Amino acid sequence: MAGLLIGIWATLRFSLLAPDPPARPENLCDIFREHPVWYDYASASQQRWGTPIATQMAFVYYESSFRSHARPPRTRLWGLIPWARPTTAFGYAQALDPAWQEYLAANDGDWLTVRSDMKYALDFVGWYNRLSHQQLGIPYTAPRELYLAYHEGRTGYARRSFDRKPQLQALASRVRARAYRYHNQLQQCEAEFQCWRWYQFWPFCSAED
Repeated sequence: MAGLLIGIWATLRFSLLAPDPPARPENLCDIFREHPVWYDYASASQQRWGTPIATQMAFVYYESSFRSHARPPRTRLWGLIPWARPTTAFGYAQALDPAWQEYLAANDGDWLTVRSDMKYALDFVGWYNRLSHQQLGIPYTAPRELYLAYHEGRTGYARRSFDRKPQLQALASRVRARAYRYHNQLQQCEAEFQCWRWYQFWPFCSAED
């Protein structure tokens, strides 16, 4: 009972504190200007796991549209009655329950490590892509292939399950295009986010670090 109450409290807490989706999601500079702490989270994930900031944010753009509590829409029984959801995907990164549990176990996560927190969502994306890089040999500079492995799972990617899914292949190509677009945008504004906290100062938070 205590665990259930804690879980309900945590869900309500993070739901109330969750920021609104960015007003201009097409531009990464504007996203980080509205939510500068997201830059810190993405930068920390990149340093820890290797996935570029722009690729992480492109994943979130297409997975959840930057909605903290996003879930797949419910199916409808007999076309009318709201029924079960097709998957357990949840949060910014749309992480499935089994993958999220694996992430928690591998990273000593606790009840505060939730999918509706951008910090952990981006860290999850980076962690998952690190495994895809290690096990499948996908370079971090290949957002399309990383996304296919993210969507299909590493086993599915190895079996090329995406070959039978032209819509997924088209989506993965859009992820790649957005990652490249975000990267080019970030080159123009990244310096803004290096020293935005009062205790940060050059050269210890410069873009070259």
